Amino acid sequence: MTPATHGRAASGPLDGAGMPFARRQQERRVPVAGCVGHGGAEQWDHVFVATSDNQRAAAFSRQLRQAHGALREQLTRIRGQLGRNEHLEAGLQAHCLAFCSALTTHHVGEDDGLFADLRDARPDLAPAIQKLIDDHAAIAAILLQVQALATQAMTTPAASLPGLRRELDGLAAIAESHFGYEERAISTALDNDVPDTGWSRPVFMPAEPQRTVH
Repeated sequence: MTPATHGRAASGPLDGAGMPFARRQQERRVPVAGCVGHGGAEQWDHVFVATSDNQRAAAFSRQLRQAHGALREQLTRIRGQLGRNEHLEAGLQAHCLAFCSALTTHHVGEDDGLFADLRDARPDLAPAIQKLIDDHAAIAAILLQVQALATQAMTTPAASLPGLRRELDGLAAIAESHFGYEERAISTALDNDVPDTGWSRPVFMPAEPQRTVH
């Protein structure tokens, strides 16, 4: 959408709830992280798509919280299913792998896009950004273990499931701490200082198919 289109969409008649029709039409339903492309049952959540540059910037911190919330809920659901089963069902393996893919996409989008732009706009945040990048490396190592154990559990559940549960428990703990720190550290800068140079899709909607940039 072009800036000119943003300006036109921000005006116009209101619907019955007092929201501009154009804005309501630009609300999108996006799948909860970890459900797309791997056979998982889709769940949906509303993500606000802003209709002007100012609105878009103000929505960034909210969209970050929504993305974290979706990832958190998916991980909680997987851990709950593992707690009730002595074997790993095919659908649950798919959910584990899809979650790992979505969380990786989210973090790569931050490392390769958002954080570079944020560091340029706010050099004072460099130490916080580096801590977040270090967290991503630690989480990536856990995700590799989760992926390997989820695959092994299909054929050797008795040997693999205890380790998978431990890795997911550890992942939940570090992810919760990481998400909270990130939201506290960069939300104000997201809302005021950082432009979107193409990083918002993988960061905010990591479960959706990502466009390849040529």
